[in-house]
Amino acid sequence: MKSTSSYLTIGLALWMGACQGRYEPPAVIPIPAPTMAGPTSTPALVPEDRPEIGPPRPTPLSFVFPDEADGPVLAWRPPPYPVPWSLRPEDHYFLARPIPSGQVNWPNARYRYGGTFFGEENTHTGVDLGAERDTPVLAAGAGEIVWAGYGLYRGSPDPNDPYGLAVVIRHDFGYGGEQLFTVYSHLGSISGWLGQRVAEGDTIASVGDTGHATGAHLHFEVRLGGNDFFSTRNPELWVVSPEGWGVLAGRVMNTGGRMLREQLVRVKNLETGQEWEAWTYALGAVHPDAAWQENFVLGDLPAGPYEVRISYLGWPQVASLLVHPGQTNFLVFKGFTGFSIEPTPTPQPGRFPPTS
Repeated sequence: MKSTSSYLTIGLALWMGACQGRYEPPAVIPIPAPTMAGPTSTPALVPEDRPEIGPPRPTPLSFVFPDEADGPVLAWRPPPYPVPWSLRPEDHYFLARPIPSGQVNWPNARYRYGGTFFGEENTHTGVDLGAERDTPVLAAGAGEIVWAGYGLYRGSPDPNDPYGLAVVIRHDFGYGGEQLFTVYSHLGSISGWLGQRVAEGDTIASVGDTGHATGAHLHFEVRLGGNDFFSTRNPELWVVSPEGWGVLAGRVMNTGGRMLREQLVRVKNLETGQEWEAWTYALGAVHPDAAWQENFVLGDLPAGPYEVRISYLGWPQVASLLVHPGQTNFLVFKGFTGFSIEPTPTPQPGRFPPTS
């Protein structure tokens, strides 16, 4: 028979699990039908026009790039899937990689979307691709350049802007009726100009280290619904995977159903032994996907069997799953309840959505 103190200890642990988590998640939004919006008809931009930039923030961002990534890095990548690519209705891999194959065109492990690296005021709103200086930067999709130069952060010319030299493309397509933008920053040089029409794969700039950066890399953002700092989404859910590889995303919560922020998620390939780490999103100017309501994403995972580990209030929890290629694989973790792995449905034939 357990002592009263034992029951109190168990009760306290369960209460802590129910209360763990530091913010309420947004209401779950019904899965929208992916759409490819037609070209946006807008008047030609003139020099005095400014792109649609949100209100300025009082403290500049600090993008600092490390010399090395944590954990092993598999440098080789197969060629990417063609764009657009979406085998499931919830997926929207509409964007090509902004760094060409043969270069470092995958996110740095320490600098994924939603992470905090130098305090919560510096929540990362994109991904960092550690390509070498002067590597060509490519348009991730067709559209129009609506920003080219210094000053993106506050929307006015500023050589001390934390983004450094930056380019923004307003794409000819969107999702769920909202306009899509991509941001390319810390550039060494810019090849495009304001108002220029570009096609997917066009060279628009080169990799550099302008702005608040300590090493050459490309900071890449996806913005949905507006060209501002507060409209970002996780680029790893928008950029196509290498052929035969997939994406793992998840919703990590406490026992009471509140999102856990900055929770470590460990992922191990059971065939190769390679390991990855991801942290759930922190508070800040980051947003989950409308369809997935995720709070972590790990892209560029070779298809195969994986083990996922989360330590919750000191209690290790483990689950196994298969990562299927070319699509988003999803899991849910809920405190002491543990994992639930979403069954991956049979992919639709062909690519999605139609171009009409």
